[in-house]
Amino acid sequence: MRIFLLCVLMGSIVFNSCIKKDSGCNYTDVNTVAVSNEQAQLKTYLDTSGITATKDWRGFYYSVTSSGSGDTAKPCSQITVSYKGWLTNGKVFDQQTNAVFTSLGSLIDGWREAMPLIKKGGRMLLYIPPSLGYGPKNLTDNAGNTVVPSNSIIIFDINLVNVQ
Repeated sequence: MRIFLLCVLMGSIVFNSCIKKDSGCNYTDVNTVAVSNEQAQLKTYLDTSGITATKDWRGFYYSVTSSGSGDTAKPCSQITVSYKGWLTNGKVFDQQTNAVFTSLGSLIDGWREAMPLIKKGGRMLLYIPPSLGYGPKNLTDNAGNTVVPSNSIIIFDINLVNVQ
């Protein structure tokens, strides 16, 4: 009888160790690339505004003002950021201090791809074409007012406060 119970115990230990644990992270790597006309429109905006930034192969531009020295965000990292987002006309549409996001998968594609470019304590300016931002739909507030019009280039000043 003891041998039987020991076999059952060992079997359950082996079985439970093989079960995949759900981390709660539903990150899917999308590798979206902005269409060429959006990339050209963004480049024109940067050139006419006298802005120097690095182009990522996916079509967004960025300028790292401080690379940071801590951990780098991974797809399932929880990040804390302080940021300000505005349109090319200068209108601020969002601003938060110490905002927590449970994974990069919950972010727009431009953020998702750009956040690993800086480390904890880092700061960047991020220039995002529409298809890596909010796309062809208006972004509205709780009252239904349009905050970001469809197909808008959006700009963010992001400070990566913490990575977990």
